[in-house]
Amino acid sequence: MSLDPVILSRVQFVWVVAWHILLPAFTVGIASYITLLEGLHVWTGKPIYLRVSKFWIRIFAVSFGMGVVSGIVMPFQFGTNWSRFADATANVVGPLFAYEGLTAFFLEAAFLGVLLFGRKLVPSWAHFVAAFMVGFGTLLSSFWIIAVNSWMQTPGGYTIGPDGRFFPADWTAIVFSASFPYRLAHTVSGFYVTTAFVVLAVGAYTIRAGKFVAEGKLMLRMALGFLTIFVPLQIGLGDAQGLNTLEHQPAKLAAMEGLWDGGSGVPASIIGIPNQAGEKNDFEIALPKLGSLYLTHSWDGAVKGLKDFPPDQRPPVIVVYFAFRIMVGVGLLMLAIVAVGWLLRWRGKFYDAVWYLKGLQWTMPLGFIAVLAGWTTTEVGRQPWTVYGLLRTSDSVSPSLTGANVVLSLLLYMAIYLLVYPTGIRFMLRIVWNGPLDADPENDTKVESGRPAEPVQALPHGDAS
Repeated sequence: MSLDPVILSRVQFVWVVAWHILLPAFTVGIASYITLLEGLHVWTGKPIYLRVSKFWIRIFAVSFGMGVVSGIVMPFQFGTNWSRFADATANVVGPLFAYEGLTAFFLEAAFLGVLLFGRKLVPSWAHFVAAFMVGFGTLLSSFWIIAVNSWMQTPGGYTIGPDGRFFPADWTAIVFSASFPYRLAHTVSGFYVTTAFVVLAVGAYTIRAGKFVAEGKLMLRMALGFLTIFVPLQIGLGDAQGLNTLEHQPAKLAAMEGLWDGGSGVPASIIGIPNQAGEKNDFEIALPKLGSLYLTHSWDGAVKGLKDFPPDQRPPVIVVYFAFRIMVGVGLLMLAIVAVGWLLRWRGKFYDAVWYLKGLQWTMPLGFIAVLAGWTTTEVGRQPWTVYGLLRTSDSVSPSLTGANVVLSLLLYMAIYLLVYPTGIRFMLRIVWNGPLDADPENDTKVESGRPAEPVQALPHGDAS
């Protein structure tokens, strides 16, 4: 059996990135949430904001550490598995990665110690500044990483030398590529929504557990209010990014829609099974002209189909098609959850509807599922290119790489991640079980309460030792 190093390298990259992206999807949002809590504590002086902030700082510390460990692997893959890509694009993407380290990483590292250990050593306002700087650092990191990826999706501001290497011609066009503003807004908003659903689930658990009820209600109120704004905003940003994709990556959009025959007034494929060999969708349910309406905002808008592109320039349609539907489906479910929450709040039953609180505990993974589905749609939809339309994935892999080499490194990565992630998740669950710190505002003496005697659904108990 032949071991294709290109396919195996792609599998390895998927494994590493899929695990790693879960952590920025949480830490970016939770760092901003902690900043908000610290600011409210300084502004109002209410100790409840302090207790909730301390609780989430402990969880943030674990997730941030996991993110550093899993993130270290990422740059090595460019040298070991994708050296031809690294060589061709180094003059463009190398500086962007360097800017991320020089700005975001140093900013986070400089203030993280104050955030985690400086509570009693600095005034409250200084601790708030530290939280703000850490949160700002996570956003800067997102800025530079998405700038790199957006340039790979919609390259601009470059020249290509006779040896095939990319050289910068306009740094503004490189950093702010055609898809960058849309992808940055959609991604960061998605990270915030992901975090808010985690806060919502933990708040519901805390209320049901019967301890730290005030803290749980605060989490629930803040998360619901935030999601009321950001879930519809996220859907709107997704639509804007779709219009951008229609203009700059029409093959990807056609794969998302399962659209084989382009033209004006195209149908919307609700569900089906893409048949790439037969260039059609099997068992399809479609609505006439609706595709043009939401893709172009016109009943007769023109959209390219997959048949408008050579077969070797089409992405794996079935993967992109279903990943996109999972992302959209989760988004609509989130919207329904928020609407039900406001209905219960209007009726005065928001904190007392046991069935709703139980359901909220199961919503914790929703944001992560949507992030993974969106990332899959974006990255698989870009295939067969690493730099869209210019550098193929098959031409990006290291020339001396063998399938056996990749299998060995993949197995090692799998072993490490399957050790690090369950351990880290176990630690974070234990913090949730113990609940927020019960702080005495007079002397700030910390007393940890034990976890509830009765198990509560969706966040299983157990001894983490």
